[in-house]
Amino acid sequence: MTEGSSPAKAYALHLAVVAFLFGLNFVLPAYHHGLLARILVLATFAMGYNLLFGYVGLLSLGHAMFFAAGLYGAGLGVHHYGLSVPLAFVAALFCGAALSLVIGLLALRTSGVAFMIVTMMFAQVLALAILYFAPLTGGDQGLVLQQQERVIQLGNTVLDLTNPTVRYMTALGLFSVVLLLMLAIVRSRFGRVLIAVRENEERTRMLGYDTFTNKLTAMVVSGVICAAAGGAYALLFGYVGANFASVQYSILPLLWVLLGGAATTLGPLIGTLFMYYVVDITSSYTSAYLLIVGIALIVLVLFFPKGILGTIRQRLLRWLP
Repeated sequence: MTEGSSPAKAYALHLAVVAFLFGLNFVLPAYHHGLLARILVLATFAMGYNLLFGYVGLLSLGHAMFFAAGLYGAGLGVHHYGLSVPLAFVAALFCGAALSLVIGLLALRTSGVAFMIVTMMFAQVLALAILYFAPLTGGDQGLVLQQQERVIQLGNTVLDLTNPTVRYMTALGLFSVVLLLMLAIVRSRFGRVLIAVRENEERTRMLGYDTFTNKLTAMVVSGVICAAAGGAYALLFGYVGANFASVQYSILPLLWVLLGGAATTLGPLIGTLFMYYVVDITSSYTSAYLLIVGIALIVLVLFFPKGILGTIRQRLLRWLP
């Protein structure tokens, strides 16, 4: 295999995955159809997290705040301010970009454990703010978006996001755009600088690269992707709740990325898919499903120490991005 063939193989693989997911829209039963749409949105969230954790090496425990920023940016926009669905989604992206820029300027002055703690504390501040402004945000109860608030008007065409097919295809569209964007980023000069920062930041700085600016850019891109997932979740599934700003939703994308393979473009999808279905299947048989999930994760870590796709790349397919 030559180096020149690797990009072609990588893009072909990713396009094949998108085509396969597109085909599933026509064959999946109703339950799995809806579940996979949710998984695609959350896998997009995990891809945003993976950019910062997998490629830059920054362990954040506060990424739920970016997801929640997009969630509430879109949800409050359509519910309280009457924004159209496209404008609400743009508002979600803006909220994610603004928040990640501010947090990045502050948190990136730290590193290691300090960065992890600082991001977690900022996320807790946002979670408490959501509860404090309960008359606006709905507090613990959250907000349910009505069907008429989740409709896209394109001339004479009306797209109802509550329709299962429209919802699935919209989720797949977002996932596909972010997946191909991630592939382009990691294969770009910018992506290689991020990997250099992860491996040895001091040496990268000595080579003349502005490591702070590159990390800040990665933080903003990561935040915008996570906010896009949050905005899509609100608009597609019609619920905005404070639980999405909790520490749990900062740990979950870390778990999905580790399971699928950190610093792999398809790893977040595999990890999210695996985790969701293990929980879904085991919980239908026993109330002690978390014990089974825990055992499954231990076994997976033992046999796939770098995650499913990361280990496959290490042992078999070196060209995988």
